[in-house]
Amino acid sequence: MIKGRMAVAAMSWIGLVAAVAGLMAWGMLGRGAVAHAQEAERVTPIKAPGTPLPDEAASAGVKKFSFIAYGDTRGRRDGTAIQYEHSLIVDSMLAQIKKLQSTEYPVRFVLQSGDAVQHGQNAKEWNVSFTPLIDRLTTEGNVPYFLAPGNHDVSSATTVDAPERGPALKNYLEAVSELIPRDGSAHRMAGYPSYTFGYGNTFVLGFDADIAGDEKQFAWVKAQLAGVDRGRYRNIIVFCHQAPFSSGPHGGAKVEEPTVELRNKYMPVFQANHVRAVFSGHEHLFEHWVEHYTDASGVHRMDLVVSGGGGAPIYAYTGEPDLDAYLKANEASKVKLEHLVKPGVERGLNPYHYLIVKVDGEKLEMQVVSVDWGTGFQPYRTNQVTLGDE
Repeated sequence: MIKGRMAVAAMSWIGLVAAVAGLMAWGMLGRGAVAHAQEAERVTPIKAPGTPLPDEAASAGVKKFSFIAYGDTRGRRDGTAIQYEHSLIVDSMLAQIKKLQSTEYPVRFVLQSGDAVQHGQNAKEWNVSFTPLIDRLTTEGNVPYFLAPGNHDVSSATTVDAPERGPALKNYLEAVSELIPRDGSAHRMAGYPSYTFGYGNTFVLGFDADIAGDEKQFAWVKAQLAGVDRGRYRNIIVFCHQAPFSSGPHGGAKVEEPTVELRNKYMPVFQANHVRAVFSGHEHLFEHWVEHYTDASGVHRMDLVVSGGGGAPIYAYTGEPDLDAYLKANEASKVKLEHLVKPGVERGLNPYHYLIVKVDGEKLEMQVVSVDWGTGFQPYRTNQVTLGDE
């Protein structure tokens, strides 16, 4: 009798152990399944506009139009909610696109200089917080949208083969897969998020300034600019994330590696090819630099505009950068730099904003459009300026 009871107890114990083991295994498998599902989430591509940019030949005679430029839209709630501050920007853009549609200067494309989201390796941040807003621009606004990668989008790695760069770059490329030139096309650098396009009399180049030291990309950028048909393309526009000159927390006395490369390598190439304007972000504020330089054809002007007020936490002025080495290296070109607009010393003086650039032949006029509490921002005593010497 005792033996029978002992046998039953043993069998009960064995059953209990098996049950607990099963529950633990199920829990582990369950957690594994959830983790796998999270890992498997992919970035949903931003929708292409119903009316994409026409073939270059089809727009050859266009000399009047507008485009929008801005940057740094990452938000505090990326991955959980729509980027609220960015949504205010998008609302305003859509109103301006509608307003300009029936004028001589319809908006033909939007340039975003990077840092779309806080953590580019997180697919949810793209899908939940960023992509739905850009879908509004491409569908309701029916405008093409071009995004350059920022350090938050593809990591702060400064080399193309850094392991942390891969997953984030993959997400970025999936997000813009319907928007930028296809990999392997004549307008795209193979394997890189760097590309060009032309519309009307304007040629646009976007590249990855996070890896400005990469020799392959630099050679590609040089070749692209050197090959521009200057008979047709009177205006060359460049956009990228980091700026050659800035005075926020990424600039001033601090000189980051991409900035060094931009100054030492890219700026001489931009001068040699008479780039009209460079639009950057990285600093969450607005500032405007003007460079004059001289070559065999005369004196030229390049406007360098930092527009990082797309919704990311606002920055403030920290001080002027030391430009002595840059000016010394460019003495032969008689380079002169003017800090035309400095950002405010308090964050409350630097509003969320974007830019509308009107192209009229070789004349470029820029308007700074601010939103929310910053409405009425007038960095030039008005909110408009001509990008050129009159």
